[in-house]
Amino acid sequence: MDNFITSIGYFLVFVIVFKGALLLYQTLRTRKYQKALLKADMPYIDKMDGRQFEIYLQILFRHLGYHPEVTKQSGDFGADLVMKRDEKIVVQAKRYGYKNRVSLSAVQEVYGAKAYYRANQAWVVTNSYFTKQAKELAAACDVTLVDRADLQKFINEVNPVFKAREIFENITPEPRKCPKCGQDLVVRDGNGTRFLGCSSFPACRHTEKINKEVSKSRPSL
Repeated sequence: MDNFITSIGYFLVFVIVFKGALLLYQTLRTRKYQKALLKADMPYIDKMDGRQFEIYLQILFRHLGYHPEVTKQSGDFGADLVMKRDEKIVVQAKRYGYKNRVSLSAVQEVYGAKAYYRANQAWVVTNSYFTKQAKELAAACDVTLVDRADLQKFINEVNPVFKAREIFENITPEPRKCPKCGQDLVVRDGNGTRFLGCSSFPACRHTEKINKEVSKSRPSL
């Protein structure tokens, strides 16, 4: 009888340990999947140009329950997206090299857009980080700053069925002119890498990265 009770005790301990190990495994597997998701997305977000990043954010926020619209490429008055859920929110998207920090001018512009579009909130969203001055001004103006870490959290919340790679490979970058000859730059593929090359090739061999930071002129408010 004592041996039977002892066996039952061992069995119960085994079950408890097994369930604990299974739960730990599932937790670690979920975290590993989430990390893999972020790693899969951020490198392609870093490769995007401004227009691709705006469209990526439009799809991302749609999955988060917002109703976002991308504004026209010129004369947007400081807002790249205008979206609604419970309130109207204007968003300025800043696709930077993640080592380059977003300055306070982005906060100034989106604050002006908030007034122009009569929005309730103003956000600046970037794949990079913000300068100290940008953070201080945002706090004073009640502007929400979404940096690289925050963006990763959004992606993690959504667990999107779409991938940043799809946006990067299928959405045409903003039109640009060749700085050498003035002809249009077009998307080319070479050794598995997408880049912009002059349409007058081979007469002009100018190339540049798709994610080259190009200043976007905005009207003064």
